[in-house]
Amino acid sequence: MKTVLISGASVAGPALAYWLHRHGFAPTVVERAPAPRIGGQAIDIRGVALEVADRMDLLAPLRRLRTHMRGMSVLDGDGNEIMRSTEYAMSSGRLDGDDIEVLREDLTRLLHERTAAGTEYVFGDSIARIEQDEDGVRVEFERGRPRTFDLVVGADGLHSTVRRLAFGPEAEFIHHLGTYVSVFTTENILDLDNWQVWIRDGHAGGGIYPTRDNTELRVNLGFESEPVDYDHRDLDAQRRLVADRLSGMRWEIPRLLKAMWQAPDFYFDAMAQIRMDSWSRGRVTLVGDAGYCASPMSGQGTSLALVGAYVLAAELAAAGGDHRSALAGYERRMRPFAELNQGLATENPGGPASEESIERAKNAIALDA
Repeated sequence: MKTVLISGASVAGPALAYWLHRHGFAPTVVERAPAPRIGGQAIDIRGVALEVADRMDLLAPLRRLRTHMRGMSVLDGDGNEIMRSTEYAMSSGRLDGDDIEVLREDLTRLLHERTAAGTEYVFGDSIARIEQDEDGVRVEFERGRPRTFDLVVGADGLHSTVRRLAFGPEAEFIHHLGTYVSVFTTENILDLDNWQVWIRDGHAGGGIYPTRDNTELRVNLGFESEPVDYDHRDLDAQRRLVADRLSGMRWEIPRLLKAMWQAPDFYFDAMAQIRMDSWSRGRVTLVGDAGYCASPMSGQGTSLALVGAYVLAAELAAAGGDHRSALAGYERRMRPFAELNQGLATENPGGPASEESIERAKNAIALDA
């Protein structure tokens, strides 16, 4: 087994490509977007995922790029401060800890730079059909010509195309957590200085924090709701949904909602988890959010992606071409870790998991089996 097609160029996909190339495989990454995606929230790299980053020689640049929050405030619906902390930030945890918070786009840029020389990247395309037999997987693309690979890996997120094609409809695996969130960038119209602001008003709320030396804001605004039927590709319809659900909020929210319409990197989705009995079917497997999304409410999605990519590549290398043995080993090692980290999102509904639970979950796997 040498050729591996990976769908998705966010975190799990390029991380897997890095390790596969190191182990002598030939990875190809296909990504629907025309280039590495910009935008996104600040993400955390914690526990054993820091060791994965270190083994990729990414730890030093990630530390240089990390956020530098001084603390946070929690506001009521009218904008009155009801709590503040200079020791803890809602997005990243303890400010004096070893964990690293960076912007998602900075991590994806570093991963792309690390893998560009040893990986074939195909941007602006997507998998349309998968057919597999004992000898390989024939893949048809939306744009490119059909090709055959030894293995196909879905690293394409919560709404994974690979998972749908190989395992069945998304509805069979997705578990809604009762919240939707939008994320976008705007100018620092609130003049925040390395300080996060979190607001709660009834069933809606969000968090706002500055980035890029306080020149920008990353805005996270959301609402509680039962599952909503909407078009995942229609960004304006999603903006209208957010504006409607948050129309009664006060403080600076109307100003931020106005800025939302001009944001070039607007993103919207449900807080949800993917739960599956198996992540592999024949020569097709899943990594990261595609197989075991823990949701941003866990704070562990990026760490799961990095660790999952490392473990999958290691098992494929150790199995000497036996994909059945490799994928069984990958699931055996990763499943307890994934499930423990998924539990962080549901431990304390409406709030973060305990520090003790986070410490236990983020280190609950050995990289060297």
